[in-house]
Amino acid sequence: MARRPSARGAGNGARRTYSVGARRGGTVSIRNNKGRFVAGRIVLALVLVAAGLKLGYIHGFEADALTARAERQRTTTIDIPAPRGAITDRNGNQLAFSVETRTLWASLRTMREDWAERARTDPDSGENYRTHVAEIADYLAGKLPERTTEDELLEKFHSDSAFTYLVEGVEPSVAEEITERYPEIGYEKRAKRVYPGGELAANIVGYANWRMEDPDPTKHNLHGLSGLEAMRDGDLVGTPGRQLVNTQQGSDVVIPGTERDLRPAKPGSDLELTIDSDVQYELQRSLADYVRRSHAEGGSAVIMDARTAEVYALANDSTFDPSDPESLTTEAMGNKAVSTPFEPGSVNKVVTATAAIEHGLVTPDTVLDVPGSMEVADHTVHDAWTHGVQPFTVRGIFAKSSNVGTLMLAQRLGPDRFMDMLGTFGVGRTTGIGLPGESAGYVPPRSQWSGTTFGNLPIGQGLSMTVVQMASMYQAIANDGVRVEPRIVRATTTPDGERVPEPAPRTTRVTDPRTANSVKSMLRAVTQDGGYAEQGTAPEAALEGYQISGKTGTGQQVDPDTGAYSQELYNVTFAGILPADEPRFVVGIWLDAPDTTLPEYGSAAPLFHDIAAYLAQRYRIPVSEEAAPTRTLVQ
Repeated sequence: MARRPSARGAGNGARRTYSVGARRGGTVSIRNNKGRFVAGRIVLALVLVAAGLKLGYIHGFEADALTARAERQRTTTIDIPAPRGAITDRNGNQLAFSVETRTLWASLRTMREDWAERARTDPDSGENYRTHVAEIADYLAGKLPERTTEDELLEKFHSDSAFTYLVEGVEPSVAEEITERYPEIGYEKRAKRVYPGGELAANIVGYANWRMEDPDPTKHNLHGLSGLEAMRDGDLVGTPGRQLVNTQQGSDVVIPGTERDLRPAKPGSDLELTIDSDVQYELQRSLADYVRRSHAEGGSAVIMDARTAEVYALANDSTFDPSDPESLTTEAMGNKAVSTPFEPGSVNKVVTATAAIEHGLVTPDTVLDVPGSMEVADHTVHDAWTHGVQPFTVRGIFAKSSNVGTLMLAQRLGPDRFMDMLGTFGVGRTTGIGLPGESAGYVPPRSQWSGTTFGNLPIGQGLSMTVVQMASMYQAIANDGVRVEPRIVRATTTPDGERVPEPAPRTTRVTDPRTANSVKSMLRAVTQDGGYAEQGTAPEAALEGYQISGKTGTGQQVDPDTGAYSQELYNVTFAGILPADEPRFVVGIWLDAPDTTLPEYGSAAPLFHDIAAYLAQRYRIPVSEEAAPTRTLVQ
């Protein structure tokens, strides 16, 4: 019988016995765990090797592309607007210049997201987007009372857009205070165009402003919209610089302090004009007053240097103030002096006078028996006053502005030579003055002339011209027969301070000096006073101490209701030379439909007198050495 082991034997390390199954089971379990551990290490090593290889590939082959892609996602290249050049008159007085300003903006989407997060994290604060923007609006309206109102600001803050401009034209120091107090309000650097003279020369200088039609706020720029601001925008605007900036995610809003200049902006050039601000002011004032007193629909006038054709003043009866948005209408911002042609009437008779004398057909003292009317094709032409056949000198024909006498000379001249002289005087072509919107006027093509055409053109009907074209014709007579292209810009001054004169104007020999002098002397009789045989049509234009040459004009307007020439609506014109013996200035005036029944204002001659008197005093023009001789006009 077998013995059981004792308790002692068992407690002292007696060998334990296991079943075969138990021993085998233990051995299999240990080996399986060790295999899984080794496999895991192998897989991990493979993953790390693959990751390393991928990282190496990225660093070695894709680093530049990925960096560039990331950079594009957070940076933007923008233009740096160039400082716009100034516009001055011939004496250096500024007519337009720019000052630096700020335009405040707000990223509404970012502000709403920030305040939504604040409301979530601190619901008991009592502050939210609505209360905060109300605080900002109240502060801005108090800080900028002339720029905006609280209601206007609140409307912008509560708009559905992601971004909005709040206020323009803020002084830089004020903008700094605002953005320091409210960092969520940003600003853009802008330039404000300043016109210190207001309406002074506004139709010439024009208007410039920021073009806000581009939704990208980084591309706004100050550009000319009318006048020389638009015509010479390329000179004034300069060359924009380039800047790299960081923008807020998902928007074009620039993050302040992230700007890095890539290329500095190059300022624009300054423009020096030919006009004299004082003369321009006086012409605008006197023209507007005369238009009002004569009950005219409007008018234009120009003062031109007799030798160089530089424009000292160019005015319309109505204008605008670039600083007053309400005055910026299309009509007011135009320039009728260069854009609105009219049928000039008898001032166009200078063409016939010049051609007839140049071709040796007559002299100023030649006498013609002039009837009170004559037949031209199926049309009867009358003089402005009733008379029988009278012996007029050629001088008298033009001094008294006889339509019949002028047509008698034109018939001797012939249509072809007349047409050639029209072209030489520049009628039907733009003058090249350098202002936008200039009209060429109208001369019917020679091939389209009817039987009555040659009965109209020599007396200033059936063709049209601007007041600048009209003055240019008389500038040629004043300048010994040489017509000089009018100009209104003298020079540009580069950012480096170099003054660059404008290219020399084109010139045209209209007639020889002898003919020009004969015409000029002949037209002195227009302003002489006396009895019927000695009185011209414009003694009111005479200026004591000076010889004055000139020509009146009264052209019929077309009645818009009937399409025929009106017996009540007229273009009243005057072109004059001061002084006739030593020409210094040429003045052209056009009045649109004045009340010709008013004894004082049925002519533009009194206005010429006032302008000439001002010019003589301002420029201390020496008086004529002798008075013009009184000539007999009708024998």
